[in-house]
Amino acid sequence: MRQIIRIIVPFAGLVALAACEQTGDAQVQRAMQDVNVIDESNLNDVMLTVADPDEAVIYFQRASQADPNRIDHLRGLGLSLVRADRAQESVSVWRSVVAHPDATNEDSVELADALVRSNDWDEAELVLDDIPPTHETFKRYRLEAMIADSNEEWDRADSFYETAVGLTTTPAGVLNNWGFSKLTRGDFDDAERLFGDALRHDPRMFTAKNNLVLARGAQRNYDLPVIQMTQIERAQLLYTLALTAIKQNDVIIGQGLLREAIDTHPQHFEEAVRALRALEDNVTN
Repeated sequence: MRQIIRIIVPFAGLVALAACEQTGDAQVQRAMQDVNVIDESNLNDVMLTVADPDEAVIYFQRASQADPNRIDHLRGLGLSLVRADRAQESVSVWRSVVAHPDATNEDSVELADALVRSNDWDEAELVLDDIPPTHETFKRYRLEAMIADSNEEWDRADSFYETAVGLTTTPAGVLNNWGFSKLTRGDFDDAERLFGDALRHDPRMFTAKNNLVLARGAQRNYDLPVIQMTQIERAQLLYTLALTAIKQNDVIIGQGLLREAIDTHPQHFEEAVRALRALEDNVTN
C-alpha cells in the first residue's frame, strides 16, 4: 500500500507541475498579446501624428484589409486620408465607420468634417443635424459655425463660434475663422479684434496677420499693426496693405507701400515689383 502511495504522489506532483506550466504558458501568451496591443496602439498614434500622411494611409489601408472589422483601423485610415489632403476619399471610409456597430457620435462628426472638406456642405449639415444636441465638442461646434456661415445665418454662426472657442485650449484657428466671417460681412472692427485675439493665442499664425492687415486696410488704416513678424512677413503684409489701398483708389499710398515692401524684403520680391511696374505704367499711360 505504501508503495502505491509513493507512486501516486510523485505522479500527482507531475500533473500539478504540468498544469502550472500550461497556466504559465497561457499567462505568457496573454501578456504577449497585451504587449502587442500596446505596441500597435502606440504605432497607430505615431502614424496619426508625426508620420508622413501618405505613409500613414498605406499603413492603415493594409491594417484594414488584414482585419476589416477593426473600427480603429478604419478611423485611422479616415483621419490619415484627411491629413494627406484626400478628403473626398476619406468620405467613403467615414461612411463605413459610421455604419459600424461600434460607431460613436464623434465618428459622425468626422464624417461631417470630411464632407465639409469635400465641399459637400448640404450633406454635412444633415449629418450634424442627426447628432444628438447633448454631444457637445469643439469640432462639432466649429463645423456648425462654418455651415451657419455658409448659409449666412450670422447669429447662429456667432453663437456656435463663441461656444467652440470656450471648448478648446487652442482657439487661434477658430478665432481666425470667426474674424474672417466678420470681415466678409463688413464688420471690420470686430474682425480686427478677433484676428488680434487669434494672434495672442498663436503669434506665428501668418493667416491671422494677413487678415488683420486686410481688416485695418478696409478701414483705410494703412499702418502695420504692432505684432510679432519676420522681415519677410513684414514685406508680405506691406504688399497686402498696398493692394488694399489700390483697390480703394488710394493709389499714391499704394505705390508707397509697394516700394516699402520691395525695400523691406530680404530677397527679390517679384510680385510687388510686377504690381508696382503695372501701376506706374498705368499712371504714365
